[in-house]
Amino acid sequence: MNYLISAILVGLGATVVMDLWVAVRGWLFGIAPPNYCFVGRWVAHMPQGRFRHQRIASATRKRGECAIGWTAHYLIGIAFAGLLIGFSGLEWIQRPTLAPALIIGIGTVLAPFLLMQPGMGAGLAASKMPNPAAARLQSLVTHSIFGLGLYASAWLAQPLLLKLN
Repeated sequence: MNYLISAILVGLGATVVMDLWVAVRGWLFGIAPPNYCFVGRWVAHMPQGRFRHQRIASATRKRGECAIGWTAHYLIGIAFAGLLIGFSGLEWIQRPTLAPALIIGIGTVLAPFLLMQPGMGAGLAASKMPNPAAARLQSLVTHSIFGLGLYASAWLAQPLLLKLN
């Protein structure tokens, strides 16, 4: 139970940190945020066996796709936090360190590069995007921020999680 609660708290916190970065990035640099409605559309097509699209924006809209996309976004953040805690152990929550959080955070960039972008028609590692290098860099920075969020969230959740033990 402590593992699940830790993963939920740390994953939610890290995903919020990432979303705050995306908002600041948009304000500072005019970079559009990811469209989680498209993620929801992609996920909503999966039960019918459709995992790849030429262009997700042209795919048939699905009822509730925005809610599905945002829910998937946060559930994926929780899953990645669970991965971190699974590799580092619950002891990591008692004394969080930056390196494991950054390794997992940066490593999570493989999910969009190898799964989401190809599945939604952007190609492997954004290779079909208008500026693949910029898209890759933004993904890498954003997932690094997620790693920092894992670390910060663990520190913030630590007092509560220690009381639960």
